[in-house]
Amino acid sequence: MATYEYICLACEHPFEERRPMSSGPVDTALACPSCGSDRVRRRFSFTTATGTAAGSEGSASTGQVAGGCCGGGCGCGN
Repeated sequence: MATYEYICLACEHPFEERRPMSSGPVDTALACPSCGSDRVRRRFSFTTATGTAAGSEGSASTGQVAGGCCGGGCGCGN
């Protein structure tokens, strides 16, 4: 199961829907839970897991944060 984020184009209500990844297109047969409109679009969001092993770079004891642009994990050089 995957959680997809959607927004209603009629009332601008954001909502989430859990669907099997094998259920086909993620925009089919959806209605806004707020107004019932079928004018919904999938939103794209980036969710990342956080956490590091104890004593590794970015741990809470060092006060440094790793990852992301530009926390040192993206390779952009900044």
